[in-house]
Formats: sequence, C-alpha cells, structure tokens
Amino acid sequence: MKIRDITNCIEEIAPLNYAEDFDNVGLLIGDYNTNVTGVLATLDTLETIIDEAIEKKCNLIVSFHPIIFSGLKKINGKNYVEKAVLKAIKNDIAIYAMHTALDNSNIGVNAKICEVLGIKNPKILIPQKNTIKKLTTYAPISNADKVRNALFNAGAGMIGNYENCSFNTNGFGTYKGNENSNPVIGEKGTLHAENETFISVIFEKHKEKSILKALFNAHMYEEVAYDIVSIENTNQEIGLGMVGDLETEMNAIDFLKFVQKTMNSNGIRHSKLLEKPVKKVAVLGGSGSFAIENAKNSGADIYITSDIKYHEFYKAEDTLIIADIGHYESEQFTKNLLVDILTKKFPNFAIILSEKNTNPIYYL
Repeated sequence: MKIRDITNCIEEIAPLNYAEDFDNVGLLIGDYNTNVTGVLATLDTLETIIDEAIEKKCNLIVSFHPIIFSGLKKINGKNYVEKAVLKAIKNDIAIYAMHTALDNSNIGVNAKICEVLGIKNPKILIPQKNTIKKLTTYAPISNADKVRNALFNAGAGMIGNYENCSFNTNGFGTYKGNENSNPVIGEKGTLHAENETFISVIFEKHKEKSILKALFNAHMYEEVAYDIVSIENTNQEIGLGMVGDLETEMNAIDFLKFVQKTMNSNGIRHSKLLEKPVKKVAVLGGSGSFAIENAKNSGADIYITSDIKYHEFYKAEDTLIIADIGHYESEQFTKNLLVDILTKKFPNFAIILSEKNTNPIYYL
C-alpha cells in the first residue's frame, strides 16, 4: 500500500481542487510512493500526534488541519509548527491534510455535523462557484455513441439527480491534412467534409484529466477537436456549510442544551433567543462568521458555527440565533469521518483514530 493509494481514496470525496485559495492542502511532508505501515487520523498535527504515530507504528498522518499553513523560511524547532515538522521528518512520517477540501465536500465536515445532530435532508449552504466546466467536441456520426458513452463513464454529464446529460446536433466538419498527417477518414492533402455530431457535456473540474483521457481514447480521429470553458453555474453538491431540518422542532433553549451535550461543548455563546421553535438549522464547522448572511437568507432558525466576534452577534438581527459552540467542538468528529471512509476502502489495513485531544482552548 502506497501513500498515493490512501490519498487517492480521500480525494475521491474531497478533491483538492475544491479547497479554498488561501489553504494549504495535500501531502505536506513525505513521498507519495512510500509504503504505508499504518494511518493515524487526527484533527491537528502537533508534536504529541507525531509521538502517537511513532508509538502506533503509523508512518502516515491524515490530518484535517494543515500544520504548515504559510511558508516556512527556517525549520529549527523554535515554535510548535517547526517542532512537529522536524520530528515528522526525522522519523520518516508523512503528513497529509485536506482542510477546506473536506469542508467543501457534501459528505465532509458539515455533513458529519448534520449526522451527529440529526439534521435531515441537508443542502449546501454556500454552493461553490467556478467548479463546473463544459466540454464541446465533434465526432464522426459513426463514432459519436462511443465518444459520448466514454465521456459519461468518465463522469461527464452529471446534473443534480440526472446523469448522461448531453446536447447533440449533426452537421459537417472539414479538414485537410498536411504531408505528415495520417487521417483515419479521407486522404492527406485533400479537403475532406465529414458528417459529424456536435457533442456538449458539463463536468466537475476535478474530473477534467480523466475525461480528456476518455475522449482521446474513444475518438477515432488522429487530431481531436474540442474546447473546454468554465461556466458560472454554481455547483449544488460542492460548497461550505449545510442547512437542513430537525425531524421534530424544539424549543430554542432545549435545542442548545442538546447541541452542547452532543457536541461535547464546555460552553455555547449565542445571540438573543427568539420566541419561536427551532426547526431549520444551518451549520458550518470552524470559523463561520462570514456565512451569517447566508444562514439568514436560508431561512434557518439557528446557525451553529464558531469563532464569532462580539459585534458579529448583532448580525442575528432577531431573524435567527447565532450559536458559537467552539472551533474544536464543531470539527471534532472529522477524524472519525476519515477513519470511517478509509476503513471501508481498506478494511484489512491499519487505520487508527488518534486518541489525543488537540483542543488548545480550556474552560474554567
């Protein structure tokens, strides 16, 4: 088992293309071709986590948060980041992080929060833009079905609950090969007109490489004419936060007590309680002040997140309750999610849940 086998599995549900621009994701330390002795899943990678990996004979740490976030100009062990990096390198331990790539996954961090809190039918709160592309190509009519089906099999043509979606029309294309050409249809040096099918499909941007490979393998022409453009449509399956409904509405204070107990929170900071029951719930793991307006616009009765500043609580404006349950608390079940995903894929391999609590915040 190579590191790449593990990371490929993770990237099926959290493609790195969907991480936010500011983030630092992927293999931070190590070589993708290294044989894996064991995998330790954690929320953060600190020096204590490196020690745990050594103790449990795991040479790959799969971490939610990246220990290396901004550039390191020196690595001499003068702070907690450098100490962790040095110890990992000295002990041949690789570190992989996915952070906002998993935040943006529809089965990632926020889906896990919804599962834990019993939120039903969750939808993406902030669908991500610029994640959908459109491919247009032209194939001889006799070759069109093969090309189209190859594109579908590679993941193109998915729109919401529909698959194998495409637009097609027939016309004719022209070409004339030079002396170095080897046309499948027609003669080089002679202008040829061929009845062709125009095929147009959309796809998620992380599938581009595999879709182009499928196109080239299925197409009969020596040179394949195609173009790819990015489109502005938002992707309802990729994005930050989620919003859904409780199976049964609850009194606001009772729901907050339920959240506190279920999420193991030592304290919840919240805006003014409203005189209406809680039914629709918006969630966003980690720092979520930027999405307060999105939560309000979704019609949520309460917004569960963390790292809300004093003046940001005013933004509730008597339309919903803003609840800050703590950063670690909102993301704590992410490592369980990683273990579940990897264990299902590699049932006979050592996938270990870190036993360390890496929360840097304590309460009296």
